This record gives sequence, structure tokens and C-alpha cells, in this order.
Amino acid sequence: MDETTPTPNPTSDNAPEAGARVVDLDTRRAERAEDTQPADNSATDVSSGEATGADASGPDDGVLSGTVLRVDPPSAEGGNWLAELAERDRTRRPIVPEWAKSRAEAEATLKWLAAFYARVWAYQATRSPKYVLKLTGRAPRGLARTLSTFTRWVFDWEGEPARVTAVQRNDPETYLKLSRQRDARVRARLIIAVLALVTLLVAGILVATAPTWAQWATLAGLICLLGWLGAPADRPLIDRAVLPTQVQRLDSDIVTRALGALGIAEINKARKGGADGITFPAPITRDGPGWRAEVDLPHGVTVTDVVDRRDRLASGLRRPLGCVWPEPVNEEHPGRLVIWVGDREMSKAKQPAWPLAKTGAADLFKPIPFGHDQRGRLISLLLMFDNVLIGAMPRQGKTFALRVLVLAAALDVLAELRVFELKGTGDLSIAQPVAHRYGSGADDDTIAACVTNLRELHKELERRAKTIASLPKDMCPENKVTPELAAKKSLGLHPLVLAVDECQELFSHDTYGEEAGKLAEAIIKRGPAMGIILILATQRPDAKSLPTGVSANVGIRLCLRVMGQLENDMVLGTSAYKNGIRATTFTAKDKGIGYLLGAADDPQIVRSAYIDAPTAEAIAERARAARQAAGRLTGQAIGQAPEEAPAGPDLLDDLLAVIPAGEAKAWSHVVVDRLAELRPETYGAWAEQENDAKASALSAALKPHGIRTVQVARRVDGRTVNNRGVDRSEVATAVTERDRTRSAG
Repeated sequence: MDETTPTPNPTSDNAPEAGARVVDLDTRRAERAEDTQPADNSATDVSSGEATGADASGPDDGVLSGTVLRVDPPSAEGGNWLAELAERDRTRRPIVPEWAKSRAEAEATLKWLAAFYARVWAYQATRSPKYVLKLTGRAPRGLARTLSTFTRWVFDWEGEPARVTAVQRNDPETYLKLSRQRDARVRARLIIAVLALVTLLVAGILVATAPTWAQWATLAGLICLLGWLGAPADRPLIDRAVLPTQVQRLDSDIVTRALGALGIAEINKARKGGADGITFPAPITRDGPGWRAEVDLPHGVTVTDVVDRRDRLASGLRRPLGCVWPEPVNEEHPGRLVIWVGDREMSKAKQPAWPLAKTGAADLFKPIPFGHDQRGRLISLLLMFDNVLIGAMPRQGKTFALRVLVLAAALDVLAELRVFELKGTGDLSIAQPVAHRYGSGADDDTIAACVTNLRELHKELERRAKTIASLPKDMCPENKVTPELAAKKSLGLHPLVLAVDECQELFSHDTYGEEAGKLAEAIIKRGPAMGIILILATQRPDAKSLPTGVSANVGIRLCLRVMGQLENDMVLGTSAYKNGIRATTFTAKDKGIGYLLGAADDPQIVRSAYIDAPTAEAIAERARAARQAAGRLTGQAIGQAPEEAPAGPDLLDDLLAVIPAGEAKAWSHVVVDRLAELRPETYGAWAEQENDAKASALSAALKPHGIRTVQVARRVDGRTVNNRGVDRSEVATAVTERDRTRSAG
């Protein structure tokens, strides 16, 4: 034995001390070798460093340093079956199908089924004479087939080939057996044949003595039966009322092949065969007018990767781009993908009529119908307590989408409607019969009127806030407008809707743009709780045409086709493009189709309802009649022109008042602060801005008077500082010229 490994001997000098533990190295080496083998069902608490292997606590465990720590949890097999069921609980499929959960969708589905089968029945009924003639023509062939088959059966002709084969093989024993079998069969079958013929004879006698109608009925039945028996296999009697679709059924092979065509490396690796490849957590099923496939992508592949290549996916599926809609499953992991493949392109599919087109009223405190998704399901919006932003490039259906919301608001008799169409083509003129205020045009007067309405709504915020604060808690427990409060005319808390089409003309206006942006932002932030709703539509969603404070705070966003990422994210929000919500994927023929955010938990693809001009006018007239009956027509709808704004303070006079005669020039932001101190109700909004914004607001206000701001230098803390400012002499000259003009007039 080696000196380094002596045999323990309690009597020797090398005996272990008391309390020590003797380790057999050969045994421990064998155990260590076993421990290093992969194991599925052992575990180690890594956080505490405690091993579950044999004897892991002794002071002489240096020999165990090679032991592998087991970190995998125990297998569920043979374990707690209740825990296993709980893990599977989240994947339970719904008992009630999705279409049956919505009353409107269930009614639409049942109506479609009734109409479908009614059409099939009518189609076949009109062709019944042709079917009778075909059956009559086939009856002789059916009779011949029946007699031939019956004769062959009676005389056992089907066994003739076997008997002939026995003769040819010179096998008398087999032949005799087959002959005896055939004789027995024929004797039994002859008896049955005689009984059948007697039965037919008796039946013929009974029919001959029956009434005429019974004879004809029997003859017709016999002809139909013989005609059916005589039908050729390749020529069916009944024509198809509905031709089968030419769309290929979606299956896992097709989906996997299409995903492999995307050029994603991890998917290509998975297709070559791997344990962590493409899987299907649910069966591929019909979902509305199309197929739905739910896919778990390979590890590391996200739904965004697939959405980026939607055109390639459509190519792989051999379907038009408008039929293929990949979507994420947000309640699952980022690799869970839903592919919905429609039978027809969304832009070409027949769109259901708007539910309120002919009858019904709207309630802004409840969801209003807006459009339909790619599956044909109704999409509704809850306008109360929210604002709406619609963005698109020209001629993509933006104004038609806005028209749906305007008409819905018009059908709520409590809502006060203010509409400004700043393109000037009268696309929203249908609102005139019901609107409290209406304006059309891109001219300064219309934009000034729009800004005036924004000011009125901003003041209304203060009044409504005071009214709500003064109400008892039992009437207004949540400190916001309720349907009961809105119905009380005396409180003036009815829904107030301001819709502005082509709002880029408002926000980019040299004189009113900055003020309009600040007012709109304040209304968007505070208005929803007080029943004030702002709906904006623009065809130029950029930073100048759509202030960041406005676009960042709108709750409901609809983006139809746009050309780039910047426009996409200006409407749908920062990172929308990065997250795969891309309105840039829509084509020119996808008019009225866009991404809708804020109306549901997940982004939705929606096609706004199409309401043409005659239908819109009829709806507006119905809305006017309802408002008239309820005593809710106001403003321009009943011929009341907008009240003339009282003559306000004159900016030039105020400038001369805040810039002393001894001060030749003053910085613009200082002048704004002085103006706000002089008249806070007029200039207070300017003073709330940063210094550069104050200077810009003052410069824009002075431009109509022909006064331009100049650079003004001042010594501050021993150094020269330049800022934009106002030259008092220019203001004085402008006032003199103004007064002379008025006197001459």
C-alpha cells in the first residue's frame, strides 16, 4: 500500500484522532464518477450552496470538489398532479366560442347562417324540375342495374371466377367444395327471391287498387329510386348552390414553409431539425372568413421579426398581402405569434353596414360602433373620457374615419358638437344641421374662429371644474362627469365634442399655431374627466404640424397608411414602429384601414365604416330631428351666429405701457412677463412658457402689425448677453400710424 494512503489501524501511530472521519478514496472516486453523469431528477439549492448528494457537510470533502450541482427542478411526472393541472390552467380553451360572447357578433353570425341556407334552399327548389327530368332519364339504367345485380346475387355469379380457377389448376377437391357452397347459396337465395317477387306482386296489386294520387306518388317514388340507382359516379344529380373556395386550407406544413421563407437564421436552424423548433400550441382553425394559426417561434425570434417581413410571409403562403395579418399575443411571451389568413383581401371583402346608419341613437358614455377588423368583427370606441387622433397621408380615408365619429356624436342628443374642417372642401358639411359651431376653410378667419372655440373650451374647463367640486359626493363620487350629471341641463356638464380636420393648418399657423397647441394640450390633459372631447385629424403628422404635447397625451390613436417611421410614431406613439405596429405596411388600396391603439388592450387593425354623402346627410337629418325633439339644438344649428368677442385690450397700447419711455429696447421674455402682470387673463398663458417660447409668441403676435423683433444686447454679470427684444420706437410708430388711419376712416 502507498505511504500516502495507509490502512487505518487504531493501534498504530497513524490512527485518526477522535472525532475524525476516515474516507475510502476508491469508493468516493466511484461515487464522484456517478455524480458527474447527467441526471434529470436531482436538484441543488445553488443559492444556499447545499448539495443534495451524499455526505456534503464533512470537513474533509475536498475530494468532492468535482461534484456537479443539479439546478433543474424535479420532473412533474409522478409528482403533484394538482400543480401540473394548475400549470396547464392558463392554456384552457374557451368553452363558449368568441363569436358567441358578443350579442352583436352572434346575431350577425346567425343572420348570415340563415341567409346562407335560405339561399341554398331557394337555389335547389328552383332547379327541382331539372332534377326530376334527370331522375326520369336515369330510371331505365337504374332498373337494368337492379335486375343485373339481383340476378348475379341469386345465382352466385360473383363466385364463378374462383370455381374456374380451381378447374384450371386441376384441383377437384377445391372445385367440389366451391360447387357445394354455391348450390347451398343458390337454394337459399332462390327462396328469398321468390318471396321478394311475391311481395312485389302483392304490393303491385295494392297500388293498382289504391287511389290515383297514391299510384302517381308510388310511380314517382319508384322513378326517383331507380334514377338515383342509375346515376353515373362522375355526374352527381344535385348542383352545388355555393362553389367551394379556391383558397388553400392552412396547415402546419404551409405555415412552417412560409416562416422558412422569411430569411431568419434561427427559424432556418429550427427547420433543419431541433428540439426547440417551430411548435403549434393550439390547432389551426377557421376564424371568421379565414384561418387562424397560433405559433411558438424558435427561441430568440420575436413576433416583430415576422411582422417586419409581412410581404415575405404572404409570398410564402402564396396569398395576397391584404389577406395575411401576423399579430402578437401580448399576454404570452414575445415569441408567440398569431397568423390570420383571410379568404379575401381586407380591402376587397364586403364590409358590413354601420349599425347606426338607418336606426338607433348613440350614447357617448357607451362604446360607439366605428368599424370592423380583418375578421369582420365590430370594433367600437368609448369616446367619453378620452381624445382621438387620426393620422394618414392624403387620400387614405382619414376624413371618412373622422366622419363616422362626428355622426356618432351627432346621434347623442346630449352632445354639443363643434366641427372645423380646415381644408375648405366641405367634407364635413353634413355636421352643419346639428353643430353648435361649424367652420370650413384654411383662411385666417376660420382658423381664428377655431382658436376662439379652443379658448372657450379652455375657459369651460375652469367652470366645469368648479361645478364638479361644488357637487355633493353622493352625486359625483369620482369627481368626473357621469351620465346622470350630463343629463341635468342646469349643470351644463353635457358632453362637448370639438372635431378639427386638417389640424396641421391650425398648429402650423404663424399667428395662432403656438397658442392653439397649448390650448389643445391643456384640453387633452384635463378635458376628458369633465366631458370635453377633442378629435383631431391630420395628413401631415410631424413635429411642427402636430405638437409633441398633443400627440403624446391622446388616448385613442388611428393611423392609416403613412410613408415613414417618423409619421408612424408621431400618431401611434414612440416605439410603435419598433414594436411592429407599422402603418407603413398598408398599400394604396387599403383605404380606411389602419392600426387602432387605445380602444382595447392590444393594437387592432380596423377598417372604418364607409358612410357616403347621401347616407351621412340622412343620418344628420335624423340626428337633427332627435335633438329638436329633445330641445337640444343650439348655436349655428338654429341660426345663432357666434357672439362677437368683446373688444379686448390692444397689444400695442399694452406694450407702450410696460416699456417705459426711457427704455429704448427690452428683451421679449421680459416684456411678456410684464404683460402677464398687467393683464394675467390675456397674457398669462404666454408667461407660463420658457423664455424662447415667450419670445416666439410675442414675435408672432407683432407680425400682423408689421413689427419685427430685434437683437438686444445687455451687460449681465460683466458679460454681454444677446436676446430677441422689442424696439419701443417701432411700437410707437405703429400706434401713431394706426391712430391716423382710424381718424381718416
